[in-house]
Amino acid sequence: MMERTAPSNMLYSVPNILTYIRILAVPLLAACFYLEGDQANWLALAIFALAAITDFFDGYLARAWDQQSSLGRMLDPIADKLLVSVVLLMLVYSGAISGLHVWAAVIILCREILVSGLREFLAELRVTVHVTQLAKLKTTGQMVALGFLLAGSAGDKVFEYTSQLGIVMLWIAAVLTIYTGYDYFRVGINHVINANRS
Repeated sequence: MMERTAPSNMLYSVPNILTYIRILAVPLLAACFYLEGDQANWLALAIFALAAITDFFDGYLARAWDQQSSLGRMLDPIADKLLVSVVLLMLVYSGAISGLHVWAAVIILCREILVSGLREFLAELRVTVHVTQLAKLKTTGQMVALGFLLAGSAGDKVFEYTSQLGIVMLWIAAVLTIYTGYDYFRVGINHVINANRS
C-alpha cells in the first residue's frame, strides 16, 4: 500500500523530525557523563525526558496526521535502541549501575540486539509481531528506571531512594524484557521450523 504523503515530504515530516531529535539526543546524553556536579545529572535527565517524549509523539502524530512512512518505521526502533543502549552503557561506565546490577543492563541490551535481528528476519518473511500491552509496560518501566538512574546522586538529595528505586525498576524491566522477548523468539522459531518443512 502506497504512502499518501510524497516521499520528498516524508523526510521533513514532523514525526520524522522528532525521531531525528531523539537520535541527536544520544551523543548529547553521553557528553553529560563527562560533566561534574548535580547540574550534569539534571541536564542528562532533561535531555532523556525530551527524547522519551519525542518517542511518544512521533508515532502518535504519524498516525493522527497519516504521515506514517517507511523511513519512520526504519528509524524509530533504531532511535529507541540507540537511546536505551547508550544510556545503559554510560550508567555502567559512571558506576550508577554496578556489581550484580550490571546483569540487568546486559539482559536488556541482549534483548534489544536479538529482537532487532528477529524483526529483520521476520520482515523478510512479511511477518509482523504486534507490540503487546505488556511490552509497552516494559518500555515505560524501562524509561522511568533510566530516568531515576540518570538523576542519581542529585535525585537522592531530593528523594533519598531515587537511585535505589531506579535499580529496582531496572530489574523489573529486565524480567519483563525476558518475558516479552520470548514472544519474538517463539514466533521466529515457529517460522524457521515451518520454512524448513516447506
